[in-house]
Amino acid sequence: MLDEYNDLETRFKYLISNDKDKKFGLWVNTVGFECILPNSHYPLKTHPSGYFFNPLKGRTLHEYQLLYITKGKGMFASENMPEKQVGKGSLFILFPGQWHTFHSLKETGWNSYYIGFEGTVIDNLVKEGFLSKEKPLLEVGLNEELVSLFSRALEVAKADKMSSQQYLAGIVLLLIGTILSITKNSNNYVDQKIEQAKIIMTENVLDSIDPEKLATELNVSYSWFRKTFKDYTGFAPAQYFQILKLREAKHLLIESPYNVKEISFMLGYKSTNHFFSLFKKHFGTTPLEYRRSTAIQKNKPA
Repeated sequence: MLDEYNDLETRFKYLISNDKDKKFGLWVNTVGFECILPNSHYPLKTHPSGYFFNPLKGRTLHEYQLLYITKGKGMFASENMPEKQVGKGSLFILFPGQWHTFHSLKETGWNSYYIGFEGTVIDNLVKEGFLSKEKPLLEVGLNEELVSLFSRALEVAKADKMSSQQYLAGIVLLLIGTILSITKNSNNYVDQKIEQAKIIMTENVLDSIDPEKLATELNVSYSWFRKTFKDYTGFAPAQYFQILKLREAKHLLIESPYNVKEISFMLGYKSTNHFFSLFKKHFGTTPLEYRRSTAIQKNKPA
């Protein structure tokens, strides 16, 4: 199920850290998203030699990594854990110097987010027992907040602006804090269905989604889905998806060179006037006014 959603383009970024970044105590080396389609080769051959590996032999890294699966199935093993099948909602913590291996299943493929990092801050968290080599696999379930944090890390890494390493370090700590919180609280059936729907909406914000069809793909009735989703989020599914689109519009207006008409088209609106109307109703300002005001704020002297 859900095969037609979330087959996104693989993307990744490798970063350079300087001496000042390292004095911060945490720096990021790599961040990415992989979409491995069913019956395709794993791992992708586009990665540098330091990360590409043979799943039959495994590897060790010089850094920590978090790897989160949101779709599909695979296998994972480390020197502290025998091989085990994993799937959506599984999260691996890879430790420097620790042998491990993993791969997606040929028949399912998988979608995974990952971020690699180093630093004394993380070393101390491991030393104090917040993260453990003996527990490299965590079943955190599907969680839209985690997906949003990984996605934000990708955006920050891609922009590569001043102090981006410190921004990414903050995201890593928020990821770890969120993961630790999730593992202390149960994820029930309702949580997982709604979080799965939220992830699908987030990852497909530039496309269109039919809430009734999404309910069918989630194997629940539309009436149950609509009521439960609204109870869980405070919004009906279509309304929630519309809010995600408008938030993405704000991001594109600030960070992209596209004009309002192009952004409206990218987000799937039937007309620019309709986009203008929805944006002003939700934010109290037009897209052009919002772009101008944020540009003025950016250019103000410190």
